Amino acid sequence: MPTLFNKHYSLRAIIFFLGEGLLIFLSLLVVDFFMLGSGLFFLDLLLNSTRALLVTLIFQLCLYFFDQYDLSHELSLSDTFTRMTQAFGIGCILLGAVYYTAPFMIISNKIFWTGYLVICLSVSIWRGTYYLILRKRLFVQNVLLVGTENLASDIARIIEGVQDSTYRVRGFVGDGKPSYNPHNAPVQPTIEDFEHLLANHEIERIIVALDDKRGATPINTLLDCKMRGITVEQSTSFYERVTGKMLVERIAPSWIIYSDGFSLSRWKYHVKSLLDLAFSVTLLTLTLPVILITAILVKFESPGPVFYLQERVGEGNRIFKIIKFRSMRQDAEKDGAVWARENDDRVTRVGHIIRTLRIDELPQLWNVIKGEMSLVGPRPERQIFVDQLAKKIPYYAIRHKLRPGITGWAQVCYPYGASELDALKKLEYDLYYMKNVSIAFDLIIIFKTVKTVLFKKGSR
Repeated sequence: MPTLFNKHYSLRAIIFFLGEGLLIFLSLLVVDFFMLGSGLFFLDLLLNSTRALLVTLIFQLCLYFFDQYDLSHELSLSDTFTRMTQAFGIGCILLGAVYYTAPFMIISNKIFWTGYLVICLSVSIWRGTYYLILRKRLFVQNVLLVGTENLASDIARIIEGVQDSTYRVRGFVGDGKPSYNPHNAPVQPTIEDFEHLLANHEIERIIVALDDKRGATPINTLLDCKMRGITVEQSTSFYERVTGKMLVERIAPSWIIYSDGFSLSRWKYHVKSLLDLAFSVTLLTLTLPVILITAILVKFESPGPVFYLQERVGEGNRIFKIIKFRSMRQDAEKDGAVWARENDDRVTRVGHIIRTLRIDELPQLWNVIKGEMSLVGPRPERQIFVDQLAKKIPYYAIRHKLRPGITGWAQVCYPYGASELDALKKLEYDLYYMKNVSIAFDLIIIFKTVKTVLFKKGSR
């Protein structure tokens, strides 16, 4: 799982997250120490620490759900403080619920609210300092891009187009002019022209991003750079590691054949199936009241069946019938199969609500119990669309080597879309998931799915 954690949890991001958690934790303990006195504080040190840890976990969880750990786009300090206050407000409500069920965890009002003010102040200073680091582009790795055409510009956009990038483009190698070069990094014909930067160790990584590699890759020079301790990397590998998706249109079949991953051992396969079954039975039991109420509402609003059964392509290209709550009129496809569209007038009022809340997907838990689907995996598509997409999109058929899922990496990373271009973009995430599939990865996706559902992202 190294590529997964390198992408989403760089060392700098991990330090930021853990540092903020430590700051929240210590803020409460310091207030405890001064208000209780050293005697009482150390007498109940374990209990005080447990209480502070609970506040830390809940506050950081709320910060995550309010996108306060997504720093790819620049936010003003005032906007950050507003969202932080909202997150902490929800955190206080959750803490109230915990305190109701576990009174021994209650922190006295005086200590809690004093600690709250200290936390707000210390976190604001911490985040202000981190934003300054991002703006000054400190602690980044300098990169030299070999190439000046479309691929090199795409890689440059990935590096320079986000606020929290841990890389910086120091130059391009080639004869053309990059279409994306916001900081006017120098462009030179050969790698040797950057010798002054290489000799002074100002270039730490070289990324080969050539649109046409035939006869154009400076093998000997790259080998020399490699021997000098400079990391040399292919653009496809860099793209995968940094973005969490595959550059589908740029990779060769040999790259997939010889790369690590794209395999799920028999032991992992059975563990995944067992967890799917356990989670599905549990979720189906817990959501039974919601399912019954939804079934009644769907039946009363419009004529037709409560459930909508549709043939989809599953693992090994086997056809199965996916089960969903009907969210459209019964005659929605009287003119044939079409992609769903934004503000689709075929969707009923109840259908709009259950789609937004993802309730329409709950019956698919039965597909999981039957072994036709998994909780996490590439979303299954209809045969008519599969036939169209397989002809136009490279490697599209690979996604059917794995059991399809109710949710997936593409669903939590890419906005809802229903077109051939969207299918290509989703495939980039699906192939990344298939290359890095693991139980830990599934748990991360499920956690992100909860956030997506709560904040109603991507529904249509």
